[in-house]
Amino acid sequence: MTTLTIRLDEKLDADLREVAACTGLRKTEFAREALRRQLALARLELLRKELAPYAQACGWLTDDDVFRDVS
Repeated sequence: MTTLTIRLDEKLDADLREVAACTGLRKTEFAREALRRQLALARLELLRKELAPYAQACGWLTDDDVFRDVS
């Protein structure tokens, strides 16, 4: 495992401490899970941008278009 050091302003640190305590997680565990989720969202957005031209070529402009054709 590797270490990542980040600087937090006082408000963000206080929010992190509060939410971590409420969830029963350590700050590190909470931050690690938050980073995992953010990375997943970023990957999804990158994939969406890559596939959008192909979807538009098929006439899929909205989620409803996809659901209509796939369902």
